[in-house]
Amino acid sequence: MIAEIEDKEIKQIYQTSIIQQTAYWSEVKRLQGVTSKAFNFKTKIADLYVDSEDSAYFIGDLLILIQAIDQEHSIAYVPYGPEIEPSVENQGYFLEQLSESLRSCLPKNCIMIRYDLSWESHWAKDDDCYDINGNWLGVPDKKIQEIRFNFNTNNWNLRKANTDILPSNTIFMDLRKDEDSLLGAMKAKTRYNVHLAKRKGVNIRSLGMDSLAIWYDLYKQTAVRNNFFLHDISYFRIVLSARANDTLSPADVHLLVAEVEGKPLAAMFLVVSANRGTYLYGASATENRNYMATYALQWRAMQIAKEKGCTEYDFFGVAPQADESHPMYGLYRFKTGFGGEIFHRMGCWDYPLDNEKYKYYTSMEFKNQSYHLS
Repeated sequence: MIAEIEDKEIKQIYQTSIIQQTAYWSEVKRLQGVTSKAFNFKTKIADLYVDSEDSAYFIGDLLILIQAIDQEHSIAYVPYGPEIEPSVENQGYFLEQLSESLRSCLPKNCIMIRYDLSWESHWAKDDDCYDINGNWLGVPDKKIQEIRFNFNTNNWNLRKANTDILPSNTIFMDLRKDEDSLLGAMKAKTRYNVHLAKRKGVNIRSLGMDSLAIWYDLYKQTAVRNNFFLHDISYFRIVLSARANDTLSPADVHLLVAEVEGKPLAAMFLVVSANRGTYLYGASATENRNYMATYALQWRAMQIAKEKGCTEYDFFGVAPQADESHPMYGLYRFKTGFGGEIFHRMGCWDYPLDNEKYKYYTSMEFKNQSYHLS
């Protein structure tokens, strides 16, 4: 299936709406001390899609992060890649072939390739995975997932990871609609809060690097309130300052803050890449929540994305369904109010390159699982 694979310069990574597969993201990771590699792959279109007889070749690429796990060993992590999504019946075989082709291109002691797939879950359109009210019930047991995904593979070597790293459930907004249509598609309470914030004098402006402390103060309040992992301010300095303008896949980064009379109430990172605007990180003050600043902030971010030519907006992470016990239920309730479509991704899948070391690594990883902001 994979006719050819070759490494390439990071700056030659193709333009994509998936920011984690851009040269910009590679630069972010480089500044954080993580090595990345880029590869082109070539495959027949007929091998990607069922019922296709197209004998032409498709040329795609992917960004791989090489993450050291000790002084000798590493894992190859593919964030939201590869972008090309074959027919469901061919996905496992495609990843198997791609993995075997990549094996000799990776560091000697690389124990596995972890694909954090942005592809739609095989169970997202399965009627048996929804209750009578249309709520998604989630995926079946891990073993059943592996049986289905390894269909058509030679080695049955794809393993569902113990945890997903990037969000596997999100909401996409269709920005091709005009603003009145977007507002009209929102839930009544969300639309009311957008207008309420405006009446209360909430103002949105962009922050530069010299104002990063404003973001970080709001971020610390949010982390304490929700008990999640707290990044150092240098992490966000890199996200805001990284540049890849001399590449094929740059990204525009906007740090937006919502204020009332100069008092910061909420802030967010909006990243624009190709035709997509992504809400990457958000934070809000613990006090003065009655100003509904977060609603005004999201609405302005969508407007900016539209102005930049985006056709879609990615809310980047929600609970998979309306489950009040889920730690991300609050985000689910907030983000679904804007009227977009929920999208369930495949999440993380591993292709072990050294089975014994892989088993040991995943057993230790399972013991150390924790929720964190990626």
